[in-house]
Amino acid sequence: MKILLKPLQILYVIYAMILFLIMMLIVVPFVLVASFFGKIKGGNAVMRIVHWWADAWLFLIGISHKRIVEQEIRAHQPYIFVSNHNSYMDIPQMLKAIRQPLRILGKAEMGKIPVFGIIYNAAVVPVLRGSAENRAKSVKTLRSVLSHEISIYIAPEGTFNMTDKPLIDFYDGAFRLAIETQTPIKPLLFLDAVNRLHWRSIFLLTPGKLRTVYLEEISPEGYTPFDVQAFKQKVYDVMEAKLKEYKASWVVNGEL
Repeated sequence: MKILLKPLQILYVIYAMILFLIMMLIVVPFVLVASFFGKIKGGNAVMRIVHWWADAWLFLIGISHKRIVEQEIRAHQPYIFVSNHNSYMDIPQMLKAIRQPLRILGKAEMGKIPVFGIIYNAAVVPVLRGSAENRAKSVKTLRSVLSHEISIYIAPEGTFNMTDKPLIDFYDGAFRLAIETQTPIKPLLFLDAVNRLHWRSIFLLTPGKLRTVYLEEISPEGYTPFDVQAFKQKVYDVMEAKLKEYKASWVVNGEL
């Protein structure tokens, strides 16, 4: 049966990618216009445009989003959103999951991709991990964003989790920023992204559901810059336990 379905799978992926490219070309002129309105207003407008892009693309390729709310997002509260990260589908899912003013911390290298880089650079706070000067500049930008009641999204694993564990080790950045700015961490779980698009190949893209679990926010109150490791571990432990509880598909022996 899998052999018979393989040609359909390939046709589906080709359809999805062509549609992605067409919609990207449609979106680019609007992003360029929005960019003239500055980093705050223009950036917020760019995020609304890419929200529309994610909505339309996912709908047209047969992928739906489902919210599982343990604690709702508070209106007018800037957060540092963090999530697990094991698929390129995480970004469209994140755009479906977070519907408030937002900026994304992302790899600067992605901004060099032709055409796509225009959108990426307008929606993302870029960082070069190997450059201390660039990291410091990114942190300064992130602090400014938070001061304007705009939330930040960071994937603290930094790269795909390609293991059978719930999570791989977190970087410190999100948690240090949360403590320094006293901004709550809002953990999200992306339960199905790796099932819709496995990290091994783009040709594993499939229609279906994307479930996002909204966990309780975790306050940095009482933590100092010397407590980054403890705060990071607290968030890690909560997310790890919940991924096991929700039986994330990639987790082996995930019973609590």
